[in-house]
Amino acid sequence: MESQNLADFPRPVHHRIPNFKGSYLACQNIRDLEVFARTQEVKVDPDKPLEGVRLLALQSKKTLLVPTPRLRTGLFNKITPPPGATKDILRKCATSQGVRNYSTPVGLDSRVLVDLVVVGSVAVSEKGWRIGKGEGYADLEYAMMVSMGAVSQGTPVVTIVHDCQVINIPEALLEDHDLTVDYILTPTRVIATGCERPKPTGILWSKISCEVMGKIPILRSLRYRERQAGKDVTLQDEPRHLLGTSSLQPPPLGTVRRPWDPHQPGSCSGQGEDGPANTVYVGNLPRDTRVSELKRALRELGAVPQRLTWQGPQRRAFLHYQAPASAQQAVSCLQGLRLGAATLKVALARQQRAGDVTGGCSEEPYPDFCSAVSDL
Repeated sequence: MESQNLADFPRPVHHRIPNFKGSYLACQNIRDLEVFARTQEVKVDPDKPLEGVRLLALQSKKTLLVPTPRLRTGLFNKITPPPGATKDILRKCATSQGVRNYSTPVGLDSRVLVDLVVVGSVAVSEKGWRIGKGEGYADLEYAMMVSMGAVSQGTPVVTIVHDCQVINIPEALLEDHDLTVDYILTPTRVIATGCERPKPTGILWSKISCEVMGKIPILRSLRYRERQAGKDVTLQDEPRHLLGTSSLQPPPLGTVRRPWDPHQPGSCSGQGEDGPANTVYVGNLPRDTRVSELKRALRELGAVPQRLTWQGPQRRAFLHYQAPASAQQAVSCLQGLRLGAATLKVALARQQRAGDVTGGCSEEPYPDFCSAVSDL
């Protein structure tokens, strides 16, 4: 694509879903698909060549969901144009800037039912077999949507590519977790693949490493839920006999040493902006909940704070972390957390009266994670 000058901004197109000249024309072909006409809610990846589909979805007043980049702060953002948005504003909403400025996070407990999935590809075959850029995010996003009940085997999947990206792909390259496509749109063709290969039926935990788990907070939340439901959630590099023991639990968020982008909004961005930057509010606790139950859930999700303030009669608690980045990461990790039948409310704590945050039963700071686990 580079050598034939078929590529378009951003260039070079290596190591990304490649944008190409004619991508907007290819996107227009989606209007010819009946599945798009009857779609109410569409998930479109944030890749540049799919910008035209995102714009068409907004112009058609469909609900547009876009995955968060690398799933760092959640799974979806819902793009919400301002009232009376002009065509220029809608165009901006369809760009990466629009995803940042005109979106609201969608939590695990949101009743999302996706009618159509649109993904980018590096290469695809007329049989519907797809190759991405090799990091597995599109496959993982789909598997996570299955786990959430947002998609089913009947949910159509569309990809948009240049004609030169339609090639023969050996079936031997495909694995059970690989996502296949039902329609291929190019600048000159609309291809119905008729693919009968089953799509992923959920998250294959045995394909996921501890390193990946550490990078994607919402994945830890889903794993916690599936473990509670009795499913096998053993990771790729996790010995089965150690599953659930403290030796493989993530360290407390205050001590995680990995890059953090302070400009990346958390999944509850906009909440508690005036609050203590390193304190997380947890509300809607069931009346009969014990502090040990919350601490156990925090341990399971790798969100152990330095200190926990328990206010059971008020059905709330405050989690105190070492750094603002750790608190923001905890907010993302704990979205959708349930204790009993209740879904907890989790956000950065707003500025409270001193007695609100410090009152109640204040647990001792955890000296280190291993001792914290033993106390739990």
